[in-house]
Amino acid sequence: MEDLSSFPLELTGPDIPMVRFMNVRKTYGDFVVLDNLNLDVAPSELVTVIGPSGSGKTTVLRMLMTLEKINGGVIYVDGKPLTHMPKNGVLVPADAKYLRKARSSIGMCFQHFNLFPHMTALQNCMEGPVQVLGLSRQDARGRAEELLSLVGMIDKKDQHPARLSGGQQQRVAIARALAMRPKVMLFDEVTSALDPEVIGEVTNVIKDLVPKHKLTMLMVTHQMGFARDISDRICFFYAGKIEEQNSPDELFTNPQSKRTQQFLSAVKAAD
Repeated sequence: MEDLSSFPLELTGPDIPMVRFMNVRKTYGDFVVLDNLNLDVAPSELVTVIGPSGSGKTTVLRMLMTLEKINGGVIYVDGKPLTHMPKNGVLVPADAKYLRKARSSIGMCFQHFNLFPHMTALQNCMEGPVQVLGLSRQDARGRAEELLSLVGMIDKKDQHPARLSGGQQQRVAIARALAMRPKVMLFDEVTSALDPEVIGEVTNVIKDLVPKHKLTMLMVTHQMGFARDISDRICFFYAGKIEEQNSPDELFTNPQSKRTQQFLSAVKAAD
């Protein structure tokens, strides 16, 4: 078992990151997906992860959602351990009860929306707050209507997903995730299933989330234009590590790593 005595029980100090990966390792048998990953995401920062297939991008999100167990290190959210819990003065792997509570501060939007097909847009946004958070239906309805207004979907609140376009479904999915009042939002290829003309509307919705909800966001995408438009910082992953990270302008116009240069050239050629 890994010695966790050197990891803090919680993060303290003036500039605590909203998300911290500390020496995080993920393997499948002998295959190393993430190799001692260290990454901080500041409060209200939007960080986008790019890289070739198999570089560990989506695994980062799945670990934050506790859909994947890590094999080493610790992940912290809002200063407290996510993957582990304090016990007798040391960190131990988190049990199911601790995980349920810890991940309540994290929301996720997937590539394929995953809306409940038998529910209207409004009902989709109400279900979690009622069933999980224990809100009254009246309070949940008020919250859902407020968020559907935020994403420009209040006029479609009584429509079922089958009657909505892809861009409309994605905006409802964002509202549904926000209804749980997360501190951190994860986006996994949220524009890849959308037509090019509606990517802009989803981009604008996501950009509005930081000032209105003070959200910290971590995003995975293979669409470089989207990443450049929306990110505060971009991390290029290669072979389970962060090969290079910088502002969008710097990384796209002046990449320092040869691997980053090769990746961006290949993406540009494919476009």
